[in-house]
Amino acid sequence: MRFFLLISIAFFSMTTLAADFAEVVPNRAVVLPQDTGAHPDFRTEWWYATGWLETPDKKPLGFQITFFRSNPGKGGANPSEFKPAQLIIAHAALSDPAHGRLVHDQRIARQGFGLAYAKAGNTDVKLDAWRMVRNADGRYEVTADAAGFALHLTFMPTQTPMLQGERGYSRKGPLPQQASYYYSEPQLKVSGSVTRPSGERVAVTGSAWLDHEWSSTLLSADAAGWDWLGANLDDGSALMAFKVRARDGRAVWAHAALRDRDGRTTQYGPGEVDFTPERQWRSPRTDTTYPVAMDLRVGALRWRLTPLIDDQELDSRDSTGALYWEGAVTLAGVGDTIDRRGHGYLELTGYAKALEVEKR
Repeated sequence: MRFFLLISIAFFSMTTLAADFAEVVPNRAVVLPQDTGAHPDFRTEWWYATGWLETPDKKPLGFQITFFRSNPGKGGANPSEFKPAQLIIAHAALSDPAHGRLVHDQRIARQGFGLAYAKAGNTDVKLDAWRMVRNADGRYEVTADAAGFALHLTFMPTQTPMLQGERGYSRKGPLPQQASYYYSEPQLKVSGSVTRPSGERVAVTGSAWLDHEWSSTLLSADAAGWDWLGANLDDGSALMAFKVRARDGRAVWAHAALRDRDGRTTQYGPGEVDFTPERQWRSPRTDTTYPVAMDLRVGALRWRLTPLIDDQELDSRDSTGALYWEGAVTLAGVGDTIDRRGHGYLELTGYAKALEVEKR
């Protein structure tokens, strides 16, 4: 799940829904490394990396960088470089406790002229000077010189990719077509540098989680928002969990996957996953209340999620229209899970305003 679904819904509400987009279907496995590249025949796609970093003086930072490709269905046979065949959006954020709140920046452009693109066959996405590229050895190079901060990072895989759902076919709702193709790369080893809001450039190390997802369908009309978590656990395992919420708080759909350090994955269905608010935080800017501390249940396992800082709200109403909370969290096991700890990213959408999902 990603906040970019909000953006894609906004774009698609202004486009022709009858456009001939590719469909997500069961029994079509994600094939790597070919599928690390772009899939322009699908409506929407994103490469999304989050992680925890440590400075030389052992201070924690959280980061997020995402590249998003949107097909608005208006390209047609027009050969012009100016045609809106694909839109590229890039977003970056840094959570720095010394600054006290999230800092973020975003860019948007139509694909073309070598200035903005998402290439097929291998991850290579770019918007102006921001770029994410995957090398032949699986290493990612990420650059984003943003307003007030900068990310210059390298992600090195330490594990094989994690195919979500059924070999990459990931359900997002009660109907089979409410799905995406989705894989993750957890436990990425991070090195590089970060320029903090203070202007200080520091070397960093840490761990990251990268998601790549593409689809052509919207969420269920009952969906009001979602809670999502991607987490690297200290024992080398990886946890992904999400809950799509209805307006009354019940789960429209929920799913989780827990992969141990040896590669064995356990899947959990809608009745086995829940996010329960433990503590709320009210934004002084938007007056929105978010459950920033959560209790996560996955089967018989439980974790308490605690934010690095409370103020990790992203307000992009003046551009993409999205308003949500997305930030670095620690995981502390509860009960029988007490020895399983980790770090991850929590995403909370639909708390300021319920999603307006267009029926088809």
